[in-house]
Amino acid sequence: MKKLIVFCFIITLNITVTPAKNEEKVEQNVPEWAKESPEEKTKRLEWWTNDRFGMFIHWGLYSMGARHEWLMHYERIQIADYKKYFDHFNPDLYDPSKWAKLAKEAGMKYVVVGTKHHEGFCMFDSKFTDYKVTNTPYGKDLIRELVDAFRAEGLRIGFYYSLIDWHHPDFPYDWMHPECPHIPGGTMMQIDSAATEKANQTRDMQKYQQYMKNQITELLTNYGQIDELFLDFSYYEKRHKQWDSEGLLKVVRSLQPQIIVDDRLDLNHTTWGWDFVSPEQVMPENWETRKHPITQEEVRVPWETCQTFSGSWGYHRDETSWKSNNQLITMLIEVVSKGGNLLLNVGPTSRGILDYRAQERLSGIAKWMEVNNRSIYGCTQAPEEFQRPQNTMLTYNAKNKILYIHVLKWPTFKSLILNGYKGKINYAQLLNDGSEIQFRERGENVELSLPLAKPDTEIPVIEIFLK
Repeated sequence: MKKLIVFCFIITLNITVTPAKNEEKVEQNVPEWAKESPEEKTKRLEWWTNDRFGMFIHWGLYSMGARHEWLMHYERIQIADYKKYFDHFNPDLYDPSKWAKLAKEAGMKYVVVGTKHHEGFCMFDSKFTDYKVTNTPYGKDLIRELVDAFRAEGLRIGFYYSLIDWHHPDFPYDWMHPECPHIPGGTMMQIDSAATEKANQTRDMQKYQQYMKNQITELLTNYGQIDELFLDFSYYEKRHKQWDSEGLLKVVRSLQPQIIVDDRLDLNHTTWGWDFVSPEQVMPENWETRKHPITQEEVRVPWETCQTFSGSWGYHRDETSWKSNNQLITMLIEVVSKGGNLLLNVGPTSRGILDYRAQERLSGIAKWMEVNNRSIYGCTQAPEEFQRPQNTMLTYNAKNKILYIHVLKWPTFKSLILNGYKGKINYAQLLNDGSEIQFRERGENVELSLPLAKPDTEIPVIEIFLK
């Protein structure tokens, strides 16, 4: 992951791409193995659009450097020099059951764990490389242990897999590659084009494509049902032919037809090459939309934003820009209020434990979610007829016809005015303790009678049962 890149990781409960006016023309371009009706796609994504909240895990050899998961690139560390991390990697304190319990208590319903990042190191026991965790001093398959632990807590399993690989001998040199020939004294992007082209003559991208397919086959065969696949690349330019994205996705769909796949295969010119969009380290202004490739109409699409506690994905010992509990809870609410999912990242240390600051934040989220999770699970953006009062955010459970008002700043006076809500409310209560909130209609508006003191929860939620 790279924090400066953004990608490209009907109000109903479950959202899929709105069927286009020219649907028959679209279907003619869909491979047979990818054909699926909008209703089938909605059903496939149903658990995901209900659960809303997951844990992302970035962990690899870079955790030993402890200064950003891209340190190999930023510092142009050569493969031979990077090997010191491989030779000493031994997460002896690793206990994924503790991570799983923290995730579950925080209200997370699924996990997406990195199996291979850009450095090329595999956290699982792959038959197609020696550059894997089972050949380090630790000697065991970290992914196997994690999958078993999180499943035991009832969480769904997702895998992250990088299409970039700075260790593989057939992955071509480019400006991001740490060993790419650069212009002496130039910036990271100023490569020696002639030297790079010559060096790449010995590299076979078709071999690397097969390597990826082999490893994806392992990951989707050896660990049971995998619910989400986050395939990551970090380029601006078109790369789907370089990756053989269609061929790779065909392997994925053939092995696990139910799986949900992100939009980073560079197949956004299709309706079938992705399931959700993945804005990274940003908060979309509104529900994410994309232009339909045939009609060019803007349509709402499923989306999941991946975010960090601080400024780094991998463990960064000296990082200080950590978000507060209030900021993180607000972020979760805002994502759901715009119809999206939140994938919140942790970066374990090389000893195999979560940063104490991450543990503190997860505990803070857990305390809030324990009493307020009804305003998150099964919720989405509120219908436009419900105006959002100042200093609040709205989420909505369409199935149960319940509106949730998240009060970001508790009113100084003991009332909250809901403009245009006349005749719409059946009952109201504070969600954290289930205590009644009395209300009265004033013209076209409704006045809620609130307690003077802010309720004992980070962000109070008012639960409105609608008529």
